[in-house]
Amino acid sequence: MRRKSRNQAGKKDFEISFYEGLIEMNPNFVEALICLGNAYTQKGLFNRGLEIDLKLSKLRPYDPLVCYNLSCSYSLLNRVEESLSCLKKSILLGYSDFQYLAKDRDLENLRSDGRFKKFFSKINKKALSASKAV
Repeated sequence: MRRKSRNQAGKKDFEISFYEGLIEMNPNFVEALICLGNAYTQKGLFNRGLEIDLKLSKLRPYDPLVCYNLSCSYSLLNRVEESLSCLKKSILLGYSDFQYLAKDRDLENLRSDGRFKKFFSKINKKALSASKAV
């Protein structure tokens, strides 16, 4: 068991090094930035993940998934207000996987906030009424 976790950590370190190298050659390589941000987060390097997500939000300000990931980064750092603001923006831009949002572990800090509960309740009602209309 221990060997496997060391092996996984080694793979994650290699992945991070690989994507950092790609970004060093091309700083605006969006796909590599997305992968690097995910790798940092999976490794528990939340501040680095946030830096990547902030850069992505400048490169793709109207991408709902980029805004969603930024919300996750803020939540992981317990920056709930910023997380909620980014989540609202991602939904306005078209993010609609509310089932995933309801269980995403990266948003645990946000989900415990009363403002999120109120907001999510409204969204769920709208989503349910929209699906019934179809």
